[in-house]
Amino acid sequence: MGAFSADVLDYDVSREADRICEFIRTAVFRRLRRKGAVVALSGGVDSSVVGALCSRALGHDRVQGLLMPERDSAAETLKLSRLLADRFRIPTALEEITGILEAVNCYGRRDESIRLAVPSYGEADKAKIVLPAVTENPRYNVFSVVVQAPDGSQRKERLPLEAYLGIVAATNFKQRVRKMMEYHYADKLHYVVAGTPNRLEYDQGFFVKLGDGAADVKPIAHLYKTQVYRMAEFLGVPEEIRSRPPSTDTYALQQGQDEFYFGLPYDRMDLCLYAKDHGVSPGEAAGVVGLAPEQVERVYADIDRKRSTTRYLHEAPLLLEPVFTDR
Repeated sequence: MGAFSADVLDYDVSREADRICEFIRTAVFRRLRRKGAVVALSGGVDSSVVGALCSRALGHDRVQGLLMPERDSAAETLKLSRLLADRFRIPTALEEITGILEAVNCYGRRDESIRLAVPSYGEADKAKIVLPAVTENPRYNVFSVVVQAPDGSQRKERLPLEAYLGIVAATNFKQRVRKMMEYHYADKLHYVVAGTPNRLEYDQGFFVKLGDGAADVKPIAHLYKTQVYRMAEFLGVPEEIRSRPPSTDTYALQQGQDEFYFGLPYDRMDLCLYAKDHGVSPGEAAGVVGLAPEQVERVYADIDRKRSTTRYLHEAPLLLEPVFTDR
């Protein structure tokens, strides 16, 4: 390969859009024999691009958009989701999932786990969980919880493993309830469920098993996040969505994907992932991504660590022996 540079992720967006649309049509109509696609719209760039591509590939009348806010959703989530749906004439259904989450005690279970680290945590407080930047050199890569009181004051406490696992297990209800709703509409309409992960999320296991990780087609799982933004611009996704920082939209306190999981902004993380997969040394990559060689080494190690620890998320159910021999 040639010298590594910041433009390695440049690509022919128009040609790729056509290629993805052909994949969607083939998957939906020929391989899966369904009539259209369900897309959960979150107001983020990934779901917006998938919605736009499905509309382009299948026709807007064969796409069902779902809006599924809950009480911790960002204020702009619904507005941006509707903006996207209006732009591409995608019909939508609104399913407020707070009641379902309250029925399974999602919020209560989460709050109990937070109190293992912050006993004073109350219903009026807001919280998020964060990781140190991957470029730092902590002895252990441990999650912390950030709690904000109604007066705006914040405190940060390291999470013991039990608390971390409890918080994640509780908040995973959100993605699994949404996926349950997506498949309800897919069954009713005889549609497929279109997943929205990009390459960075898919490769690094940034999804919930049988939650947002479940789908029948994943049209942009091969695109780096940087490439998704370029596709969004090409397709005409509203600028308000394209300028929104990547967010988990899971916790009441605003939280970026970099501080929750990747530990590095997506544009740098994309380049590091590409560099590692194409045999670029940390020294060569460092100048391009704006990091020191030892920091790139830590990013590379973190990529390997996440691939190893999240392998379980990609696994199909394990069988003692094959059941179907003709597939």
